[in-house]
Amino acid sequence: VQLQASGGGLVQSGGSLRLSCATSGFTFDHYAIGWFREAPGKELEGIACIPNSGSHTYYADSVKGRFTISRDNAKKSVYLQMNSLKPEDTAVYYCAVLRFSGGGCSFDRSYYQYWGQGTLVTVSS
Repeated sequence: VQLQASGGGLVQSGGSLRLSCATSGFTFDHYAIGWFREAPGKELEGIACIPNSGSHTYYADSVKGRFTISRDNAKKSVYLQMNSLKPEDTAVYYCAVLRFSGGGCSFDRSYYQYWGQGTLVTVSS
């Protein structure tokens, strides 16, 4: 199983970025995918999740209304559109595969089995 997160970079406050998570090695449309982030000096935070069906999406309060998670099952990829970025969004962002097939979403990191390598997002003020 492989997950490759990309799309991070340096952006000014109020700007936008789109992260991508390309996957391989598992039956993509059977699993929920989550996005997490780890800011300097802070714990890992679950911020967005999309179940295998893509029928619903879930967000942490810290990003609700600004970030949008989506998936393309044909491309085995998940995306995170990030708008109205703030300096406090600066972090390494990770995508991860939920441990259980067909399951719903969770922001508990222990529910995730495979992780990408992370992509750094830096938001300047």
